[in-house]
Amino acid sequence: MKVSPDAKKIEELLTRGVEHVYPAKEFLEKELKSGRQLTLYTGYDPTAPTLHIGHGITLLKLKQFQELGHKVIMLIGDFTAMIGDPTDKTAARQQLNREQALKNSRLYRKQAGAILDFSGQVGGEIVKYNSEWLDKLSLREFVQNIAPHFTTQQLMARDMFELRLKEDKPIFIHEFIYPLLQAFDSVAMDVDGEVGGNDQTFNMLVGRDLMKDLKQQEKFVVSMKLLTDPSGQKMGKTEGNMVAFSDTPEDMFGKVMRWTDEMIALSFELCTRVSMAEISQIKKAMAQGANPRDFKLRLAYEITKTFLGESAAKSGQAYFASVIQKDELPADIPAVKPSAYDIVTVLAESKLVASKSDARRAVEQGGVKLNDKKVVNEKQAVKSGDVIQKGKRWFVRVK
Repeated sequence: MKVSPDAKKIEELLTRGVEHVYPAKEFLEKELKSGRQLTLYTGYDPTAPTLHIGHGITLLKLKQFQELGHKVIMLIGDFTAMIGDPTDKTAARQQLNREQALKNSRLYRKQAGAILDFSGQVGGEIVKYNSEWLDKLSLREFVQNIAPHFTTQQLMARDMFELRLKEDKPIFIHEFIYPLLQAFDSVAMDVDGEVGGNDQTFNMLVGRDLMKDLKQQEKFVVSMKLLTDPSGQKMGKTEGNMVAFSDTPEDMFGKVMRWTDEMIALSFELCTRVSMAEISQIKKAMAQGANPRDFKLRLAYEITKTFLGESAAKSGQAYFASVIQKDELPADIPAVKPSAYDIVTVLAESKLVASKSDARRAVEQGGVKLNDKKVVNEKQAVKSGDVIQKGKRWFVRVK
């Protein structure tokens, strides 16, 4: 594919969802307009068995580079996942073994294929694993060629390490080593640049420094905005509010519909391919008092379409309209044959709740219905054929 110097597309690449470009926006703009094919990457440590919407933000940015004819790499951090990225962590991550890391990454390529073109790129394999070079890195090479380029003061300047020191929490040696090994990824792949969330800025800039020292090359870094709720908490697996690529269309659509109105505009920018011009119109309409729910319905559709496909978006939309908005029963209610025919047992054994105590709590709070009537007694008996509903979206039929 020929490299495109399209000025309009380059401007959107440099601004949409972007928090900062290093060394400068003008530097990367000049590179993009030069006609030279650039090589860039984003790293994904397989700490969970599915990609999520936070990963989707960087995949969409890689897609913009790819559409301009540049070579993108999806780097699976199967080696670095065994160490654990300390970024934003108030305690050390649980370390994974190689088998766990590879098992977690099993679906990553297929899931990323919803966004990246794995067939059309010219210039090398899109997916790489950093164990390819980090397994071969000797202790002598690390001590002589990598470690001397950084100081303890540089690494200790990270906010989470300062916080741990104040709270007298341990900082482990392997946590210091993590950004140095991630930095070596850039050197090993000989890239022109890297894309990542703004929480990864420190790690990406360490790689930029190492490229300068070892290869005498500038490496650009594109730091992306994070998708956060109004409190500033990011959306991800650690925070427990993850929208995963493994979600069903109904779940993904419903999760987005539960986001706050304040998240709508940023979510359109980061997680969809709706044009920035249209997003500006949405912002304007909301500022003038338009109903945010209408835009959130569009947002849920676009996000589900982006990550799961258009047919999935239509399915999620139809489910939400019939089950959530009109309180109709879904067509495919799962069935359970309980060990005892009471409401608490059915809720627990159908996994609608985590435990029997959670089931009792749900009944007490008025969140359970039996055949469309609110359950008020935790000892409520049930029979075969009954439909139990928890909240608005979860159903089970008794066998």
